Formats: sequence, C-alpha cells, structure tokens
Amino acid sequence: MEARVKWLENLTFTGMSGTGHGVVMDGDRDNGFGPSPMEMLLLGIGGCSSIDVVHILKKGRENVLDVETDVKAERAETDPKVFTKIHLHFKVKGKNLNETKVGRAVELSAEKYCSASIMLSKAAEVTHSWELVE
Repeated sequence: MEARVKWLENLTFTGMSGTGHGVVMDGDRDNGFGPSPMEMLLLGIGGCSSIDVVHILKKGRENVLDVETDVKAERAETDPKVFTKIHLHFKVKGKNLNETKVGRAVELSAEKYCSASIMLSKAAEVTHSWELVE
C-alpha cells in the first residue's frame, strides 16, 4: 500500500491513497477544512470494523439493512497524545436478524479480521459493543 500527503497551506494537507482516493486533513481544530489525522485513525478503525461486520453478516445470509458505528476515544493528556481507549458501538438494523450472529460478527471483526482494530489495540484498550435497532 502507498499514500502521499501534500501540504496546502497553514495546517491543511491533502492525502491521496495509492488507489487514487483523496481526503483533506487539517490540524486546525477550530477553523479546519477536514478531519485531523487522529480523527482519520478513528474513521479508519470504524470503517474497517463496519466493513467486516456487514461482510460477515451478509455471508451468513443475514438481512442487514444498515450499520452505524459510533467510535469514541480517549487520549493521553501529554505528548505524544496517543489514544489510550477506543470504543466502537455498532447499531445494526435489519429484518429478523439473529442476535447471536450479530454478536459473533462484531467479535470476529475485533479479534480476527479488522487490521486497524487489532493494530491499534497494541497501543490502546479497544472495546466493542453492539445493539439491534428496529
């Protein structure tokens, strides 16, 4: 995998993935034009885990209609302000979903498939929860 980050102005940068997808990142919390790099990490772990959960449930022939994942994190108070805790909460919506299969999909993502979650768990406490939403 490859990526390129280019400075635009102030604390604003563009990022381009090796597959040609771009994003704006900004270190200015108050007047920024995009998420900060640390927010991008949270988006990455949320996206990675959500993709796994949807994929696993669909492979198990579950009728998934929507998955929304809230990601909350705590950071160290001093530099480097690494994540110390990250929690992912999955809200899974579908028709006649099997609760056991939903729980297992979240567990498999956390323990076996989500590279982002497993990598970040080496530095922070990463936890997961889920609920069925009607």
